[in-house]
Amino acid sequence: MKKREKAGRLKKRMLIRRGAIVLTIIIATIMAMQSNGYSQNKKMTLKEKEDAWRAERLKKRASAQRMEFVNDSIQHAQAIVAIRDGSWALEASNITFNNGATNFVTPSTNYVSINNGTGTIQTAFDNTNVYSPNGLGGITLTGNISGEELKVDSEGNIYYNYIIQGSNVSATVNIVITANSNQATATINPNFSNRSMMMSGYIYPYNTAGVIEGSPDY
Repeated sequence: MKKREKAGRLKKRMLIRRGAIVLTIIIATIMAMQSNGYSQNKKMTLKEKEDAWRAERLKKRASAQRMEFVNDSIQHAQAIVAIRDGSWALEASNITFNNGATNFVTPSTNYVSINNGTGTIQTAFDNTNVYSPNGLGGITLTGNISGEELKVDSEGNIYYNYIIQGSNVSATVNIVITANSNQATATINPNFSNRSMMMSGYIYPYNTAGVIEGSPDY
């Protein structure tokens, strides 16, 4: 009986010892794997991190450019539809006169538009110290539209021309919309003088434009 108990205790000790050895081996293996992984990460950080960062940056930039191209194309299409519907506004960020002088202006108060059959040309130079007919530092001219022409060249640029005729305005307006965008310029040529000017900015459907109209037809 005692021999059997003694044999059992020895067997139990051997099992515990084997378990401890196995556990030690497992722990050592895990530590080695972690150490190896750390070493690999360290090597990647030193040798490949910059390349990986550049690749990710280029990927994000390409994605942003694709989104910008899609957005510009949508706005280009919306501008064409707005012109065909006769309801649009070209909000100008700068105005260039025939003597070469350029004024940077507020888009919401400097624009060319057509809406409900009426054409408008407005300037506002934000000088509240000087009297202006429209109360905004410039003039607001309105009139009827005639002689409309719409053309597209092989590169996708839009050419839109018309005549505006009112009590205080008689001019030809030539608009160019850049391909795949709503960026546009409007050259205004008065029919009875050489005081032309060019308004550069972006063209939008009239109901989404943020134009503010002053007192018209001084």
